Amino acid sequence: MPHKIIGLGSPNACIRFYIANRPPLDDYPTMTELRCLAMGELTHIVKHSSNHWRKAFNVYAKLLFDWHQLHARNNLPHSWQEYRDLELFQPHSQEALLFSAPLVDKTSPAIHIIAGKTYAAQLPLPPLTWLDNYFAINKEARLIVAPYPDYRQLSNERIARLITLMQALQ
Repeated sequence: MPHKIIGLGSPNACIRFYIANRPPLDDYPTMTELRCLAMGELTHIVKHSSNHWRKAFNVYAKLLFDWHQLHARNNLPHSWQEYRDLELFQPHSQEALLFSAPLVDKTSPAIHIIAGKTYAAQLPLPPLTWLDNYFAINKEARLIVAPYPDYRQLSNERIARLITLMQALQ
């Protein structure tokens, strides 16, 4: 049976985030496909679910906005908030938030980022080198285990560290 990719975002994502949970509303708990967020869908999720999803989307938007700024991307929105609202996990983006386990294809240029040590421990991952209490990496698989996307766990300082690790995989 082929590996099914399930989540939100672009099928051509260059940056793939993997998270253990799903928004607890609508069809997200039973989704069986990868689909892009529609305009306004992120706001709907945040409005009708816990504060947890607002924090996660904000952290990913900050991370990706900083990543794209560092790489001098053209037509980048003016702030991470605009990035979140206009681009995060949408059809024209280069990222995905995946609810399925990672399928690491060493020929793919995608960077795989696992949200948290606890989730990573549950997954069949290639061998990891732990760099400290927060980050692990497998350069050959282009895979990073990072703190969970929450302000306390994946702080601005750790976002900067994660970007440095991502750059090492390019």
